Parts: sequence; structure tokens; C-alpha cells
Amino acid sequence: MDGKVLHSKPAVEVTADSDPRSLVDWLLERFADRRTLMTSAFGMEGCALIDIIAARARRFTVAYLDTWFFFPETHDLIARLKDRYQNVDFVNRGTSLTPQQQADLHGDELWKREPDLCCRLRKVLPMAEVMKDVDVWVTGLRRSQSAGRAALQVAEWDWQYDVLKVNPLARWDRKDVWEYVQEHDVPYNVLHEQGYPSIGCTHCTRAVPGATLTDYSRNGRWAGQGKSECGLHGYGI
Repeated sequence: MDGKVLHSKPAVEVTADSDPRSLVDWLLERFADRRTLMTSAFGMEGCALIDIIAARARRFTVAYLDTWFFFPETHDLIARLKDRYQNVDFVNRGTSLTPQQQADLHGDELWKREPDLCCRLRKVLPMAEVMKDVDVWVTGLRRSQSAGRAALQVAEWDWQYDVLKVNPLARWDRKDVWEYVQEHDVPYNVLHEQGYPSIGCTHCTRAVPGATLTDYSRNGRWAGQGKSECGLHGYGI
């Protein structure tokens, strides 16, 4: 949809090259009567997008999937976001499968032996349940995050979940995100200051040597396992 008007006669006129704030205005107007949901794992991008939407929406919901393996810093961030954004409902839609139950079924440390299965159990299957109640899915994905995301559109159909997927930050890079976070004093995960460009589960996320707050890579995710995606967004894992 790049270069094309996203809706023929909107009160808010945008194109795929519009600023994320204009895209959010369009999103909130165009789909006011639809079941719209943002999901986030609370990376810096997600925090910036939450701030953009919270400044414009009367109320909206952010769903997240607590895998039972969040960093303590991630739980702390969620608490700070809840305190900051009173018009946002943060809802945990993570799996009820406890780590012990998973170990009983599949053996200890499944994330080491079969990381794709671990991601499927703790992320992909719960997300499928979330998407059953959604028409429009809003994400903080960006094109420059990885080669697999390079063709990301501002608005596209997600065939995995049969929903419209809207990615307002698609054309931003990490520097743009960081500048927005600084300008608006947006809460973010302190692990970004410790060399973590992307943050997932404790067992499968490492710091990337030399990484700064304006750097992004997925090198610290599933390091050494030939894997850089969990499968939530339909990209190769």
C-alpha cells in the first residue's frame, strides 16, 4: 500500500509515507467501529507507539503475552506504563501453561532443545486466541528491524490470523524511535541501556556487545540457534 491513499475519503488524509502520528489519527477515525487492539512485548518501539496512541485515544487496549519468562525489568516497565497511561488497559493474554507443566510435557529447558516449539506454546498459540476477537491489529513493527520485515506495509492483511494489521512505525528507524522517546519522556525498558536492542524471554535474550540506544538488531535473540523470530508475525523462524 506504499504511496497510495489508504482510504478514499477520510477526514484524516494520509498516505503510507505519513508520519506515525497522522497514521494513528487515521487509524482511530477509520476503524472507530471495529475491534481494534494493539499488542506489544514492550520494546522501545511499542512504548513509543503506546504514547502516540494514548495522546489521541479516549481509551484503548494493549494486550501482551506474559510467557512466564519476562525479565524483572520488563515487569517493572509494565507497572510504570500502567501508572503513566491511565486511559490504556494493559491486558495479559499469555499462556496458562506453567513452566513446570511444560517441563512435565516436553522435558526441561525446551527453549534450548526445541525453541520453535517453545515459542509456539508460549507465544503463537496464545496470540491465535487473542486474534479471534480482533478486526484490526496494531503493532510497533518497523521495516529496518530485519530483512524479513523489510517489505512491511503500513497496512496489510495478516493471513496467519485473518485480521488487518496496521504498523504506524513501519518507516521509522531506531533513531527516530529514540528521538521520540526522549522528546516525550516515554518510559522504556532499562535493559536497552545495557546493550539489549530487542528484549524477549530471559532464557533466549542476550545483550549485544557495543549496542547503544539507537541501535537495533535481533542478534541477541536465540543466539546460536539459527533463529531470529518467534513466529508471531508470520516471518521465518
